[in-house]
Amino acid sequence: MFARIAPWRVVFHFFFAALIVGGSSSAAQAQSMEFRQAVAEAAANDADLVAFYRERNFAGIWATSADRNRRNALMTALSSAADHGLPAGSYDAEGLVNRLRAASTPAEQGRLEVELSRLFLDYARDVQTGILVPSRVDAAIHRQVPLRSRAGTLSAFAQSSPAAFIRSLPPQTPEYTRLMREKIEMERLLARGGWGPTVPGGKLERGDSGARVVALRNRLIAMGFLGRTTTQTYDDAIFSAVQQFQLAHGLATDGTAGPGTLDQINVSPERRLQSIIVAMERERWINRPRGERHIWVNITDFTAKIIDNGVETFSTRSVVGARDEDRVTPEFSDVMEFMVINPSWYVPRSIITKEYLPQLQRNPNAVRNLVITDSRGRVVNRATADFSRYTAATFPYSMREPPSQGNALGLVKFMFPNRYNIYLHDTPAKSLFGREVRAYSHGCVRLADPFDFAYALLAKQTADPEGFFQERLRTGREQRVDLAAPVPVHLIYRTAYTQADGRTQFRRDIYGRDARIWNALSREGVALRAVSG
Repeated sequence: MFARIAPWRVVFHFFFAALIVGGSSSAAQAQSMEFRQAVAEAAANDADLVAFYRERNFAGIWATSADRNRRNALMTALSSAADHGLPAGSYDAEGLVNRLRAASTPAEQGRLEVELSRLFLDYARDVQTGILVPSRVDAAIHRQVPLRSRAGTLSAFAQSSPAAFIRSLPPQTPEYTRLMREKIEMERLLARGGWGPTVPGGKLERGDSGARVVALRNRLIAMGFLGRTTTQTYDDAIFSAVQQFQLAHGLATDGTAGPGTLDQINVSPERRLQSIIVAMERERWINRPRGERHIWVNITDFTAKIIDNGVETFSTRSVVGARDEDRVTPEFSDVMEFMVINPSWYVPRSIITKEYLPQLQRNPNAVRNLVITDSRGRVVNRATADFSRYTAATFPYSMREPPSQGNALGLVKFMFPNRYNIYLHDTPAKSLFGREVRAYSHGCVRLADPFDFAYALLAKQTADPEGFFQERLRTGREQRVDLAAPVPVHLIYRTAYTQADGRTQFRRDIYGRDARIWNALSREGVALRAVSG
């Protein structure tokens, strides 16, 4: 039996072994030994720090005059943490500077050495991959945050140009850069007093005049949608400005300031700033390569897009999951592998038991478009089946809708096999695409232009994508078509996002997820601020 050895004793074993190898009795080396012993002791309960310092014989990277550039780079980063929407108070850069000045003994300096490394790693993780664990904020966010090795990060930092390395930590995407720029602009706006008074009352439209039109005019001017004007009438300029506002907020662009439009016009700049900070945190969660070609589905924007080398090459409207807790569209990333032309719809168990079983119990001939099968795949005779015998837990049958024009999946579905049973597909319910808020599905994403979407995907592997697709469609038979190059799919949720050549876009928080994320960030110490300048 071996006695249990405390972690710090193991560290000291390696520490002293290193000293014995290169030991000396000089006073300078004795001080170095005291410093290294303090480093070993302070790092003892952190395996990553122990591994890093052990490789260096417990020598420091912050403490000497030669490490000044490294310290300055870290202090600069910590002092500007709030620019990234991080909780500046968590890093206490000013307090750290004071402790650095006060540290006079090798032991104090050794302990502070480890504290600086730990603080650097905390900041690096926060700015690189986010503060929060997504699934703890909302169970429908299945986002695997790309955490980096702490020991690897510290080793790379020690061997790099400090300022350049720290600048490389945040997401290097144009989106993150533009969001950060918009955040700073919004903070300056708050310092100037925001957008002024909200617009009272109900609907306003072309030809109206009076105090409420003036309030609308002033709000649109302050927001940058309308040039300077003294008009008191809802004229063509205001009509056009309202349209531009509607376009930037995902609203029907009818130029009329109805209740929905006024509700969005009256959203405070503080709430818009919250959306931007949340979007920056979300960008950190997905801080990894997304694929030279990838599919980008923004749930709040009700769109699905194909992105090629950073450029949007295809876009279509979408319908996403309804707001009921068991029907929302989850967030995750996967890889699209194939499409199915003339698909059958294999009805999910939850829909069978919640929606169709009650109908069958009232009328065995209900939902005649669905084929009911037993565990062996045999068709169940509705005339002899007694559906009243079963509950949601005991119902033993499966249900399938064969390929047809009226099939719930339409005429094509796009598959990225995943545990959530979510995919993109056609739909016979075309009227829903004309609505402003399109949250009606059971969780899957319906596409307004599924054939064109298929052609865009197939164009990478056939000279005649439309002919290829239509030939298989005309058979009426279910056919699987593999993608020669599988395409990453990202189902994301952004209530604020930018455009390379346009305004920052804002969307409704249809599931309340961003509100929950903001509340979680706030609990971690993230705060709104107004910045002069």
